[in-house]
Amino acid sequence: QVQLAEPGGGLVQTGGSLRLSCVASTGTFNYYHLGWFRQTPGKEREFVAGWHLGTSTIVYADSAKGRFTISRDYDKNTLYLQMNQLKPEDTAVYYCAADRKWASMSTETASAVNHWGQGTQVTVSS
Repeated sequence: QVQLAEPGGGLVQTGGSLRLSCVASTGTFNYYHLGWFRQTPGKEREFVAGWHLGTSTIVYADSAKGRFTISRDYDKNTLYLQMNQLKPEDTAVYYCAADRKWASMSTETASAVNHWGQGTQVTVSS
């Protein structure tokens, strides 16, 4: 079993950048597909970016394409989300996710994800 911890998050101005981290505090990422989701009050948890375990294929939501970059450090057992050109509509609680099924990495199937970080608040001021 893997447990995920998310330090970081914070407040940034429109157009600014922020990097989120997700650490496997116990276990390892090596057996899981990985991803980032976000959620605002009253809305469903939304897929942002995903990393395929076997092929290292990376997928982004349309809202993230060209602005966000998902990456991982194998030695540090850490997943990152680099967010550039941030907009007020990016304000949300961001969650890292790990699951053995790639199909879980989507907005429609987010409820199937087995391992979540605790979430970290990102606020983009206008």
